[in-house]
Parts: sequence; C-alpha cells; structure tokens
Amino acid sequence: MKMKMSEMKETPAIATEQGRLAYAWRALRHRNYRLYFGGQSVSLIGTWMTRLATSWLVYRLTHSALLLGIVGFSGQIPTFLLAPIAGVWVDRLNRRRVLIVTQTLAMIQSFALAALALGRVINIPEIIALSAFQGAINAFDMPGRQAFLVEMIEDRADLGNGIALNSSMVNIARLVGPSLAGAVIAISSEGYCFLVDGISYLAVIASLVAMNVKPRVVQRATSSMFAQLKEGWTYVAGFAPIRTILLLFAVVSLMGWPFTVLMPIFAGTVLKGGPHTLGFLMGAMGTGAVISAISLAVRKTVLGLGRMIAMSAGAFGAGLILFGLSRNFWLSMGLMLVCGFGLMQQMAASNTIIQTITEESKRGRVMSYYTVAFVGMAPFGSLLAGSLANAIGAPRTVMLSGVCCIAGAIWFTTQLPAIRKLIRPIYTDLGILPPVNAVIQDSVAR
Repeated sequence: MKMKMSEMKETPAIATEQGRLAYAWRALRHRNYRLYFGGQSVSLIGTWMTRLATSWLVYRLTHSALLLGIVGFSGQIPTFLLAPIAGVWVDRLNRRRVLIVTQTLAMIQSFALAALALGRVINIPEIIALSAFQGAINAFDMPGRQAFLVEMIEDRADLGNGIALNSSMVNIARLVGPSLAGAVIAISSEGYCFLVDGISYLAVIASLVAMNVKPRVVQRATSSMFAQLKEGWTYVAGFAPIRTILLLFAVVSLMGWPFTVLMPIFAGTVLKGGPHTLGFLMGAMGTGAVISAISLAVRKTVLGLGRMIAMSAGAFGAGLILFGLSRNFWLSMGLMLVCGFGLMQQMAASNTIIQTITEESKRGRVMSYYTVAFVGMAPFGSLLAGSLANAIGAPRTVMLSGVCCIAGAIWFTTQLPAIRKLIRPIYTDLGILPPVNAVIQDSVAR
C-alpha cells in the first residue's frame, strides 16, 4: 500500500515533467515548421563545417591574424550593405521562393569552394571573392528566414518556442559541424568539408519545396523602394524597444562576436593545438548555446526576456575576458560554454521580443535591420579584431571585447524601464498581459 501511495505521489510530478517536455517542442506540431526544422538541421551542419574549414584554410595558408579578419570582413560586408534593400524585397515577394533561390545559390557557392580546394588551386583572393558572394546571399536569406518563421508557425503563441528551437538547431549544428570538420580536415583536407556542405543544402531545398504555405496577403507596392526603405528605417529608429535592442545587438556583434575569427590563433598558438582543438573549442561554445536554447524553449512567456538580454550580454562579456586570460585547454573549454550560453540567450531573447512586437507589414524590413545588427556589424568587428590582434595580440583583443559587451549590458539596463512602458500595451493587445492587471504583471516582467 505504501508503495502504491508513493507511486501516486510521483505520478503528478512525472506528468508535469512530461508536459513540460512536450511544451518545449510545441512549435513542431506545425507541419511546415517540422519540414523546415528537419531540412535546416542537416544543412546547418554543413554550413558550420564550411565556416571552420574556411578559417583553418586561411590560417594554414597565411598564419595571419589580419587576413583572417579580412576574409571575415569580405564575407559579411555585403550583408551590411544589402540587407536593408533585401528587407524591402522580402516584404514584397513570396518568402518561400526567396529562400529556395538563396539556398540554391549558397549550394553553388559551396560546390565552387570544394572544386577549387580539392583541385589544390585555391588561393586567398578566391576565398575572399566566394566569401563575399555568400555574404550577398545572406543579405536576402537571413531576413527572409526570420520573416518566414511567422508563416510556418501560424499560432503566434508558439512563435517564441519556434525561435528557441531554431536556436537549438543552429547550435547543435555548431556543436556537431566544427567537430566533424576538425576530424575531416585531420584525415583529408578542407575541400571535403565544402563538398559535404554543398550536398547538405539539398535537404533544406527539398523541405521548402514540400511545404504547403497559405498565400500571404502582400499589398501591392504603391510607393518606391526608396520610400519603403525610409519607412522601415523610420519605424525601427523611432520605436525605442526595437531601436534599443538592436543597438545592444550591434555592440555585441561589433565587439564580441568577431572573437570567433581569432579562434584558430587560440587553438594553434595560445593553446598549442591543431584543427581538432579548434573543433573542440567551437563545439564547447555550441554546447553552451544549445543549453541556452533549451532553457528558452521551455519558457511559457516572453515576460522577463528584457532583463535576460542585459544579464546574458554581461555574462558573455565576462566569459570573453576570462577566456582571454586562460592558457589552459579545459578552462578555455568551460569558458566557451559560458560564452555560448550568454551569446545565445541575448540573441534569441532579442529575436523573440522583436518578432512579437513588430507590425506584420514591416516584418521583413525590421528583420533586415536585425540582420544588419547581427551579421552586418560583424565585418567591421572582424577587421577590427584582426587589426588589434596583429598589434596587441589575440588574448588582449578578446579581453577588450568583453569589456565593451559588459558596458553595453549596463547601458541597456538603464533603458529597460522606458522600454517596458512602451511594450506593455502591445503585450496587452496580444493577450500576453491581461488588461486589468497589466501594471501588476509588469513587475513580473522584471
């Protein structure tokens, strides 16, 4: 009898745990999102293999921190220049077709890299040119993917979960891809990483073709592209919550995220390792990001994400400072976990809030500025990181980056009260905050 009573006591706890796990995957009940999730999961592993292989190839050919920065710059500056224009087109066109085109072009780019690398004729100018081509593709692909998410997940209540699962998918790929790339490079060469990446794009293209998406009502453009571009900028610059979140995002992308271009130096020079060391470090960062994404997936509300943005940016900065000081492989691995967790919390929380409060008619343009803040600022950061590392060394450069991220987190914290006042009516209209108790619930959001 005692045993049965014990089992009865445990049953509610088990049921609660099962319910929490089911809730963490709720976005997958949407067929189109399931297709996308499966196809993109395969493709992103190849993408991360190419990213690591490209960095290692440049480092192997040149042993230059400056050239690592230049290659990173060339791969990201087209996104900075083209993303705002791309956002206008994303609002005007069928987003699924946009993604099919961008993924096809990205596949061609990977096969071109593979052909040159396996033919042993690849050189730095060709790497720079193909990286720039990929950056131009990303200018359309990234805002397209972010805006298309709402069409795949029709229930707005599942949107935050979909963004968190996307983050999990990206970072599981970041965990698997670099580790796999390190093994492939050690056994053969970088060219096979590029080849695998090219083949992996077939999965996401197939998933996009197989979708049944309700036709989105697209208003016929009655104004010029310049007018729509200006309208998007006015909306982003004039709405404090979006503006403030994107400004912090830009600071982290400019000063924090580019530390990844210096990772070959940490793996090869600071920690005295090789391509497998680089793979382990990037994999540890991916593990931290996966843990972060899972913690976000089980959340049932967007309330509290504003404070999380500030805290996670500060944690990322602290992790960078300590990583710059470390000369021990295992300590560096642990700090990469912290950096990955903090960066992903800040990125996914920012994305969730922006997607929740943005007007649908301007979603493509807003997400294009999100792309500019995330990817578009990184080329300047890559160039700056490469130049600083060349002058003061990679460790000091990463420590300086961490200080800047912490300063940005402190500034964002001072802006939170004003942001909450502006977001509260939107959350009330969406049913996230009950109308009568909105003031009381605001304290919970803190």
